[in-house]
Amino acid sequence: MAKTKIARENWGSKFGFILAAAGSAIGLGNIWKFPYIAGENGGAAFIFVYLICIAIIGLPVLIGEVLLGRTTQRNPVGAFKKLSNSKFWISVGFLGVLAGFIILSFYVVIAGWSLGYIFEAINGSFYKFNQAYTSANHFTMLIQSVTWNLGFTIAFLLLTMLFVYFGVQKGIEKGSKIMMPLLFIILVVLAIKGLTLDGSEKGVSFLLNPNWKLLHGTSILIALGHAFFTLSLGMGAMLTYGSYLKKDSNIFSSSTQIVFLDTLIALIAGIAIFTAVFATGQNPSAGPGLIFHTLPVVFTKMSGGYYFAILFFFLLTIAALTSAISLLEVVVSYFVDEKGWKRHNAVIVFGGVTFLIAVPSSLSSNVLADFHIFGLNFFDLADFLASNIMLPLGGMLISIFIAWVWGFDKALVELKQGAENIFTDKPYIISAWKIFVKYFAPVLIFLVLLNSLGIL
Repeated sequence: MAKTKIARENWGSKFGFILAAAGSAIGLGNIWKFPYIAGENGGAAFIFVYLICIAIIGLPVLIGEVLLGRTTQRNPVGAFKKLSNSKFWISVGFLGVLAGFIILSFYVVIAGWSLGYIFEAINGSFYKFNQAYTSANHFTMLIQSVTWNLGFTIAFLLLTMLFVYFGVQKGIEKGSKIMMPLLFIILVVLAIKGLTLDGSEKGVSFLLNPNWKLLHGTSILIALGHAFFTLSLGMGAMLTYGSYLKKDSNIFSSSTQIVFLDTLIALIAGIAIFTAVFATGQNPSAGPGLIFHTLPVVFTKMSGGYYFAILFFFLLTIAALTSAISLLEVVVSYFVDEKGWKRHNAVIVFGGVTFLIAVPSSLSSNVLADFHIFGLNFFDLADFLASNIMLPLGGMLISIFIAWVWGFDKALVELKQGAENIFTDKPYIISAWKIFVKYFAPVLIFLVLLNSLGIL
């Protein structure tokens, strides 16, 4: 297609950007992974370490990614191309686009399960279960059905495409302004319900009481990794969302609010889930199986469980949708910016390509279950490549680029726009950001990469 000049979109408001970016960060991992790893690694002790990791890795790199986007008003590839003619750094931008694309291809499968479980809850299927193993067997039966699995993958992907199709303001921003408050309200309702159950105090203790004996070296690496992954860093999503910001936006305050919302949602989700799990005598150590194996049984054992089950899986689907939207937007923005495609065409074409790549991941639990590459099925291989290699590698290189290639002299000129008060009233914040991006982030993300690869 011929490259044509297309007027670039912007966020309608700072509030819209914060909600959309927070929506990108708040995904399936916040609802089950963070509460689970916190409880297993010392509760409040782990949360304390995690908050330190957020401060020295998550927030500084988030500020850097958003800054790269706002400065260049481009997607990840265009951003590096504008700031450096080096083919290596342009390829780092491609790495972000590719990582987001691969993640989306298996993320829509998991999200499809969540969407499907809304209908399972409505149908009252959970009332067949009185033990977690019966619920697990039902889940296995569902994902072994090609029709069920692919059907809900397609349905979820179409929902994602719909929001991106209508653009930044009319689609992504408008959707986020509806979905994010709704997500928060549902989560608070579920947390309040959990706190009213007999025995709920055990769940609060599991999550929030510090147990320093459970905190060890691996726990710190887990905290480092989650601080990085939870904010959608290294995949170009935050850079792309930052590219739609106006030049007078305060990146420091916006990024801090995104981190705050991301952490708050994770904690409230933990309270909502573990109060109910402990109150009904279920296993809190179910890990990834907690959502689809354990919680359906939990809902059958609590008053009003039928309605709360529907609410929970609706909440989970919203969280997945806001994240999936940001992943598809990374790919779409690249073809709109760099290739001159019309947004509608890019959404339709790459929504379709995403589905084609998602098919093998969807079939990994049924007809392709015995097909392995390097000992991994297609789903696990896509997850490993993107999450364990591409994301930490991309995040580490972005930090190096800002500090050592682009340089702080140029970066701070751009960062000062919209944040003059911080430069004059709180210069120590600027100094800390420079130190964290230049030294702490590259080294610590490298440790995350080594841990992800099983080297540490």
